[in-house]
Amino acid sequence: MKIKTFEFNPLGVNTYVLSDETKECVVIDAAFFYADEQELLFNYILDHDFVISHLINTHLHFDHLFGVNALAEQYGLTLCYHPDDAFLLEGIPSQMQMFGFPSLHADYRPAEGRLLKEGDLITFGNSTLQTLHVPGHSPGSVAFYEAGMGVLFSGDALFHSGIGRTDLPQGDYQMLIESIRSKLFTLPDETVVYPGHGPSTTIGYEKRHNPFVNMNQNE
Repeated sequence: MKIKTFEFNPLGVNTYVLSDETKECVVIDAAFFYADEQELLFNYILDHDFVISHLINTHLHFDHLFGVNALAEQYGLTLCYHPDDAFLLEGIPSQMQMFGFPSLHADYRPAEGRLLKEGDLITFGNSTLQTLHVPGHSPGSVAFYEAGMGVLFSGDALFHSGIGRTDLPQGDYQMLIESIRSKLFTLPDETVVYPGHGPSTTIGYEKRHNPFVNMNQNE
């Protein structure tokens, strides 16, 4: 499986395109905002003759949704996400205002798509992602694990030496810590973590060095 990373929009969201030898691919967190970002992603898919099998999101905060509708319309896709985040779709304008984004005419609320739950498998070509429900950053946050390569796409649950913020609607700090410990830190130490923002890391590194999780070990 090949992993292509794009960093998009003013908040630096990582969009991932996962593909294999069959030319099927999935797009995780289509977050392009500017026209040149959209062109960059579309040209990558076109230049490699990829067929997008699934459009999936780790969660539904606005900065991870900017490119979803354009990609869905272009390729006839619907978004896959966890239903516990559906309430966030009604509050996208207020989310954007909170972060200083101007009032825009574009509607970033995606059409209803496939709902994901813990353990769901997302198959494309010869590859399979396992869905892990990791609430806390948002109630419907999920991560996607590919056991064969030992890679995890953690969304905004786990970062390099950090965790997702929990002061947004229905965020829960203790729930996030528990999600990381029970769902992510039980994976092999060598698992490479590709987060929603920032550089990659490994489960082993975060178990040893992540200050936010380790400071709570005795709680």
